[in-house]
Amino acid sequence: MAVKKTSKAKPAATRDASYYVKKFWKIFGIGMVSVFLFFLLASWGVFGKMPSFDQLENPDSNVATEIISEDGETIGKFYLENRTPVKFADLPKPLVDALIATEDERFFDHSGIDTRGTLRAVASLGTSGGASTITQQLAKNLFHGEGSKNLLMRIIQKAKEWIIATKLERQYTKEEIIAMYLNTVDFVNNAVGIRSASKVYFGKEPKDLKVEEAAVLVGMLKNPAYFNPMREKRKQLVKDRRNTVLSQMVKYDKLDETVKEKLAAKDVVTNYNPESHNEGMATYFREYLRDYMKKWVKDHPKDDGGEYDIYRDGLKIYTTIDSKMQRYAEEAVDEHLANLQEEFFIQQKKNTNAPFVNISKIETDKIIDRAMRNSERWRIMSEEGKDEDDIIASFKVKTDMTVFTWKGERDTVMTPIDSIRYYKHFLQTGLMSMNPTDGHIKAWVGGINYKHFQYDHVQQGARQVGSTFKPFVYAAAIEQLHISPCDTINDAPFSMPKGKYGIDADWHPQNSNGQFLGPVTLKKALAFSINTVSARLIDRVGPKAVVDLTKKLGVGSKIPEQPAIALGAVEITVSDMVAAYSTFANQGVYIKPIVVKKIEDKSGIILDQAEMVTKDVLSKDVAYAVIKLLEGVTESGSGARLKWGGAGGTGYNRMTGYPYKIINPVAGKTGTTQNQSDGWFVGMVPNLATGVWVGNEDRSAHFKSLVYGQGATMALPIWGLFMKKCYADDTMTFKISERPFERPSNLSIPVDCARAVVKDTAKIDSLAVGEFNF
Repeated sequence: MAVKKTSKAKPAATRDASYYVKKFWKIFGIGMVSVFLFFLLASWGVFGKMPSFDQLENPDSNVATEIISEDGETIGKFYLENRTPVKFADLPKPLVDALIATEDERFFDHSGIDTRGTLRAVASLGTSGGASTITQQLAKNLFHGEGSKNLLMRIIQKAKEWIIATKLERQYTKEEIIAMYLNTVDFVNNAVGIRSASKVYFGKEPKDLKVEEAAVLVGMLKNPAYFNPMREKRKQLVKDRRNTVLSQMVKYDKLDETVKEKLAAKDVVTNYNPESHNEGMATYFREYLRDYMKKWVKDHPKDDGGEYDIYRDGLKIYTTIDSKMQRYAEEAVDEHLANLQEEFFIQQKKNTNAPFVNISKIETDKIIDRAMRNSERWRIMSEEGKDEDDIIASFKVKTDMTVFTWKGERDTVMTPIDSIRYYKHFLQTGLMSMNPTDGHIKAWVGGINYKHFQYDHVQQGARQVGSTFKPFVYAAAIEQLHISPCDTINDAPFSMPKGKYGIDADWHPQNSNGQFLGPVTLKKALAFSINTVSARLIDRVGPKAVVDLTKKLGVGSKIPEQPAIALGAVEITVSDMVAAYSTFANQGVYIKPIVVKKIEDKSGIILDQAEMVTKDVLSKDVAYAVIKLLEGVTESGSGARLKWGGAGGTGYNRMTGYPYKIINPVAGKTGTTQNQSDGWFVGMVPNLATGVWVGNEDRSAHFKSLVYGQGATMALPIWGLFMKKCYADDTMTFKISERPFERPSNLSIPVDCARAVVKDTAKIDSLAVGEFNF
């Protein structure tokens, strides 16, 4: 019987080298095939969806809508992520050099994956630095964000990054990849992308960054939150990181050693400009614009019928706002009202019902109750299902809160009811500035601080206008009665009987000082805001004629056809008042205010463009006659302090910016309502009309005397400061006129009263006592 032989493996000691070579190549081959299959399967999307060609061509990104001023500045954005892309041409060379030297020194030599860097990282287990190229970091930012903490998932993500990186390298130039990468980085503090970061941290465009500033931003790329330059405790860390970037630039011959030493010795200096919906420039205007755009997107659908998303679609809204004028308007408001508010608090110290004056406890309780029910606290607790008694009780419990002060926010402890009273003390304002010749709104300040007071007093809030309404009465009288600013009228006691024009009682208007001047010219009557003269004029032309004229002037408020409107018992918005007055400056032609010049999509295609809407309201002669009346206010009336110098007098410590010394012709009118609840000033030069209102949120909170509560003290100083700042800036794109208003050729209405008085004596006498019964 044959015996079967069994084969035995050679002992390890007897195996030759060829065995091990074959074994190595077998394992190596299997490994390479496995790696190839792994990457192949990853590219097919087996381990998760991969971006398509179209997605690589047009990667999803939330691009902020920019709000751009007429002088080319970005004054705000609408965004989910505060991102505004820039092109490579807009990046300064030191920024690009710093990025490559620090993040990817062989960027221009590889095709998306740095083989040397990868092998180095693997060999050192990552201790000698990471291996991600700029292109890989872009792939991560665009398509999956932060890496997974699960090792297996992280390996899969890394493989996908490599695949996407190689595709990106084929799709885009190196320069485009650099720009795309810097546009996707989240630099924290609501700054996504290099442009937002430059604006937020240094207040400038990327192209204007200095070497040391560029190094700070590149240094943040390693860990933006950790190297956040706005965290006080991290200042030294940020400086060290910046200097590391500078050293890298020296290492790769992008910066001279001596220059680096000088820059490294400097502290990190920032110019922090936070960009949020509640902060920054033109906050009230931006909120108005947000509402404007809500309607616009419905009226202007995309080609596919969908709506534009103002938070994602990267629209560019070119507005009429002038950024410098806007800044000066906000500065004027801040400077004057911080000063005047101090006086208001002083005067309220002895008021047991502060800040309310001469109202009962029942009336006070109604105001407080209304404020509670309109508060955010009430809304939140109601949504939580709390009953009314519990909510009201919570308003009486002391709590930690941060409150507004003119010296900055302050942390304090008080009851929510006390905080309501505290905020009711604050004087509010509305300011709008417009070019009468084209309707472009140049500045818009809707309040004193949007974060704490979100009601817009330019567009939302209509307030009693007081004597600023009188020019409409005078305009109607000049047009219908064919009189002139130089004709005289009797300032004497006046009565209108019950029943006339539908009034339900006899009307006896009084002058604010209780005195009468006798015969005065219309120009003097308006300059001194004489009530009896306005009453006589509306008695002659009738309330309906005045109401009809104000409607033609663009005033949207419902105005009663009552004689009392002649004294300003009418509520009108700041925006309507400015547009109406602008008609006088624009030779009788009303122009509908314009806030948006054009809107573009993110590719620069124009989607909409503003068209001027005009309407002839008054003849050139009548409009010019009204201008001459209004010039009288600033020559000898309540607005004359705009031109005065000197030491001032009682209350002039609160006339912020005085003396203003604006010596060129100004047409304007102050207004003060009953109990000093509202102060107004609307002032014009040929190419700019600006209206200012000041008052407390509630009419029952106000100054007790005219010294501080009149329009000439509350509102006029803001106008004076604003104009003073604008005139002092020679760099402004928009040049505000210092010339006289244009006089119509062959003017038919006498306006030069020094000459007209002698010439028209007979006519003046007849007007004073005769046919017109003034």
